[in-house]
Amino acid sequence: TDQFRRVTLDSNIPLSDKLAVRGNFLHAYEEVPDRGPADRERNGAALSLSYDIMPNWNVTADYYYLKAEDKPDMGTYIPNGGNVVKNAPVYLQDSDFLNSEVDVFTLRTTYNFSPSLKLSNSARYGATDNAYVLTGGRTALRGLNDTAPGVTTWTPSAHQGWQEVEYFVNNLNLYWDVPTGPLYHEIVAGVEYSDVKVLNGIYSVTNTAPFNCRTGTAAANNQFCLTDPSGAAYANVGTLLGRNIVKGTFDSDYQIETVSVYLMDTIDITEKFSIFAGARYDEFDYSNLVGANPATRVLYDYSDGFWSGHIGAVFKPNDNTNVYLTYSSSNEINGGESDVGGTCGYGGICNGALIDLSKPERSDNIELGLKQQFFDDRLMLTAAIFETTKNDVMEGADYTNFGTLNTGQNRVKGYELSLVGNVTEQLAVQIGYSSMDSEVLKSAVPANIGAALSNFADQSAFAHVSYQLTPEFSFGGAMRYASERYGGQPDTGAAYNTTLNRYAITVPDYTVYDLFADYDFSEKTSLRLNVGNVGDTDYYLAAYRSGSFTYIGDKRSVQVTLSHAF
Repeated sequence: TDQFRRVTLDSNIPLSDKLAVRGNFLHAYEEVPDRGPADRERNGAALSLSYDIMPNWNVTADYYYLKAEDKPDMGTYIPNGGNVVKNAPVYLQDSDFLNSEVDVFTLRTTYNFSPSLKLSNSARYGATDNAYVLTGGRTALRGLNDTAPGVTTWTPSAHQGWQEVEYFVNNLNLYWDVPTGPLYHEIVAGVEYSDVKVLNGIYSVTNTAPFNCRTGTAAANNQFCLTDPSGAAYANVGTLLGRNIVKGTFDSDYQIETVSVYLMDTIDITEKFSIFAGARYDEFDYSNLVGANPATRVLYDYSDGFWSGHIGAVFKPNDNTNVYLTYSSSNEINGGESDVGGTCGYGGICNGALIDLSKPERSDNIELGLKQQFFDDRLMLTAAIFETTKNDVMEGADYTNFGTLNTGQNRVKGYELSLVGNVTEQLAVQIGYSSMDSEVLKSAVPANIGAALSNFADQSAFAHVSYQLTPEFSFGGAMRYASERYGGQPDTGAAYNTTLNRYAITVPDYTVYDLFADYDFSEKTSLRLNVGNVGDTDYYLAAYRSGSFTYIGDKRSVQVTLSHAF
């Protein structure tokens, strides 16, 4: 269905006992189910060459390429304090696009000095071009002087940008297994260098077609209406705006160079008890030249460094059970998001005049978990409870350059369970459930305290069950569930409507079911049937903070795949 097609080829060729090559190739296309002409296209390749220079020295080189060309559907709209507007028409323009092109080269080499000592180095160069011009939609009322006064319609908005990314990363690791008396150490020491450059820019998007409707009290047409008085999209909606798109200059030239060193050790105290710990230090030089107008661009730059680490223990009371406790920390620097300039609340440069006075945002995570094997290792149960606290959160004042320094604190705590493996020789399962509670603990704005984090599902679950009816034929189904989520800024939590005493933008919960069947004609040839969203359920994935676009999940689709090995 939906003009779906997907062709893949994976080939491994040994050229000698020391040299081998591998190639993966992909072409895929489909209209978004029930939302055409919105579509997705992917073309890609991955090529790899592995060479054993000596028995203890291997070199592997690979190249990855992907070109993604989409005509995206921005979905529907959620009014403040209201419900999702359903049956939204497809209103994208023929000129809309969301394109990415990726080239990545990687060279890895490993040298084994001995069975207990190994040196490994990975170097990667990559370049990515991203670009988009998209049409959003929101509801409005036709004006008093319109041909259909008071009727709800959709009006468009434009969203655009381009990005050129270039990076080089080199990672050197030494692995050393060291017995010291009754203890056994597994040591990893490393140094990493990265150089990342991101040029972000804008498009000039002009609507050249004449307006086709009236809003407010206007006596003449003053707006574009994407839907007619009946609520259906106009027949020519794809060209309604007559858009003229011109690539403009950059508005952010972001560069960051980082040197990192780290040391980790895993120590086997006994056969049943191990401890592990590690520390890492990162030092960076940051700069970001912000502004589309060359005469008023502002250069933000600073240097800093920070520590992070982890520590934990593993206890194995028997061969089937593993219990662990771990603590870890991580950091996010001020200005880490390259494309939002001085927008503090979206990860941009917070409080630009005082940029070097801010501390990194620090996350601390603690987790207690269990892994348990059953039925001769055919089935595994995993369980974990965890708490992640993000401290020193930089909060923004909407879209202004001024924000507050390290005034926020957010927390997520919860538990997750999963069961994976074979219940019987015929019945295989993958089942998981997680329950999490998110909360803003501290904020410069007291009203934010206690709010949930935006676009965050407190509960989620999945199940994938298959049954092997005969040696040739198997069938099964899958289920996905997510509880309701709320729109809002990422740093300050979900927005709250005090008048209605509820969250302002609510994305409803959903449960979606899929079905599948497989038939093996031979060891080399098989046929597979997939039915996605078999109930044709309406569901929604996430919402922008104002609700002005809310992403729609894929409706029902059917795919048949033939695979052959030769």
